[in-house]
Amino acid sequence: MKRALISVSDKTGIVDFAKKLTELEIEIVSTGGTYKTLHQAGIPVISVSDVTGFPECLDGRVKTLHPNIHAGLLAMRSNPEHMKQIKELNIDPIDILVINLYPFKQTILKDGVSLEDAIENIDIGGPAMLRAAAKNYQDVSVITDPSDYSKVIDEIKENGKVSVKTNFYLAAKVFNHTSHYDTVIANYLRDKAGIEKYPDTISITFEKLQDMRYGENPHQKAAFYKEIGPCSGLLTSIEQLHGKELSFNNINDTHGALELLKEYSEPTVVACKHSNPCGVACANNIYDAYVKAYNTDPVSIFGGIVCANREIDEKTAQEISKIFLEIVLAPSFTKEALDILTKKKNIRLLKLSNLEMKQPENAYDIKKVSGGMLIQDIDNRILNEDDLKVVTKRKPTQKEMEDLIFTWKIVKYAKSNAIVIGKDKQSVGIGPGQVNRIWAANQAIEHGTNQLGADTVKGAVLASDAFFPFDDCVEAAAKAGITAIIQPGGSVRDQDSIDACDKYGIAMVFTNMRHFRH
Repeated sequence: MKRALISVSDKTGIVDFAKKLTELEIEIVSTGGTYKTLHQAGIPVISVSDVTGFPECLDGRVKTLHPNIHAGLLAMRSNPEHMKQIKELNIDPIDILVINLYPFKQTILKDGVSLEDAIENIDIGGPAMLRAAAKNYQDVSVITDPSDYSKVIDEIKENGKVSVKTNFYLAAKVFNHTSHYDTVIANYLRDKAGIEKYPDTISITFEKLQDMRYGENPHQKAAFYKEIGPCSGLLTSIEQLHGKELSFNNINDTHGALELLKEYSEPTVVACKHSNPCGVACANNIYDAYVKAYNTDPVSIFGGIVCANREIDEKTAQEISKIFLEIVLAPSFTKEALDILTKKKNIRLLKLSNLEMKQPENAYDIKKVSGGMLIQDIDNRILNEDDLKVVTKRKPTQKEMEDLIFTWKIVKYAKSNAIVIGKDKQSVGIGPGQVNRIWAANQAIEHGTNQLGADTVKGAVLASDAFFPFDDCVEAAAKAGITAIIQPGGSVRDQDSIDACDKYGIAMVFTNMRHFRH
């Protein structure tokens, strides 16, 4: 191995790597800023312009797009005709290529970046060289990841060259790297150009945050990835203050609780188990909100997740510490609260600032299915009070309307079919994930009655994530003493439910919006 070409924007470890190449008597060719870095470090380095016989031009847009570079990368050493041709053309082979690309992603994530700045950070020569070297992996070692420097050096020291097996591994990483790079550019420009959100072909790219111990079950492998873009206030920017590594189920369940929490602005606590809310409450302070949420279902909350949208103080921490919880998430914790909660070694404490931030409007909701994917807009709508339609003779009181809206937010995040009963901005009973709606209604009523008492269910309100196909849910609600109902409407039998509500003096409101969650 005689020659290496190095051109990197991420210069992590590059000086040490270049020194080791020089010690192995490998000549180094470089460009621009990398040339300057290596030269200042006292490493012998040849300018790419001396290889091409052509100066860098157009503000550096053109420097490596030259036959002397690409023929040096693509010439197959086992092909006599290739080697004869490059010798006649006075082109030296390039045996090692070290490139990582212009920082396009880092550029577009800066505040106020212009389209012109983004365009100038689209690398042209880098991807072309990477693809050329990777195509000729039998003869060229191509490196995009600084973590591979030591492996390459060790193999050259041991064998005088890098093995074909390692070169193939490095080449595969190249195409993964350039695919990710191109996808970030394509998605950025698609948004800027106003191209439809669901084109004929689609590429989506993510970056790994961490490997998981396992997936939903121990026999499943898993990892946690983040989208490219601002993540303030989103699950991918959590700071873990205490506890074991988060599991797949921890993250999935926290997502559901967090998205529900973001629907409320007043002090609110959401308790979640297996991605379903099991206790939700608003109050004047976070302590009272926690107590109300806990009292909704002290059985299901055990081993669950609690998310709060206000700082956890000492008093609240003392209550939380009385039971086992997997996770407590909040924008902050007082020192006294941390002193209390960190004594429990199995609890995970997560800090997340900017809780008011929601997912971008153009975000995707993605579900893997056999042989493909289903992609849809995220369900980021709740309701506009001006669009609500009272369909019964009796209108809800102001308090009932407040509880209807509170409860409607909860039912959006419960698995379908879902019924939620609420009162005084506290969930009273939640019936999620049933195969028919009356079972969900009966479950919510039964839970509320058994846990908080029949008197609490009386005067409560009920929310349904989809329309009533029959009037059986109204009958069950009336029997329990529920006084107001909110549901999408839209059934061919809506009138049956309206008539039943009028019969029992129940106020019913249509949202004209469904919230299935599967």
